Amino acid sequence: MLRSMARDPIVFALANPTPEIDPAVARQTRPDAVLATGRSDHPNQVNNVLAFPYLFRGALDVRAREVNQAMKLAASEAIAALAREPVTTEAGYDGAGLTFGRGYLIPKPFDRRLLPAVAGAVAEAALRSGVARVGLHLGEYREGLRRLAHL
Repeated sequence: MLRSMARDPIVFALANPTPEIDPAVARQTRPDAVLATGRSDHPNQVNNVLAFPYLFRGALDVRAREVNQAMKLAASEAIAALAREPVTTEAGYDGAGLTFGRGYLIPKPFDRRLLPAVAGAVAEAALRSGVARVGLHLGEYREGLRRLAHL
């Protein structure tokens, strides 16, 4: 299957604990492949912990009536943007060598920057889309999240 794919294939073998395609086999077969799994012992772990705690935090903090498409898009865009930012010790781990690319497509699940980035974006989207029941000052809210995340 890997050999039949076009150049630079994207392989998201997300089953956990055993990915559908072993990452070592995929790398050996297709060094040009962009790989992600659901496992923490491989690069590019795709895990719902990247979004759900922070999506819910932002929604609950503004007492959103619903989680709408704008809020979900805001969460995913915040995660994608964070992956492109330089990884420093502020993230909560040694980010030496982590730069956006094949080996680092998405932030690591315990990146402390996720809380202010994702919850802040979700709260803002809820406010803008009219589903928030309470208002808040976004700058102050984000700063409070940064303090909570020890940033």
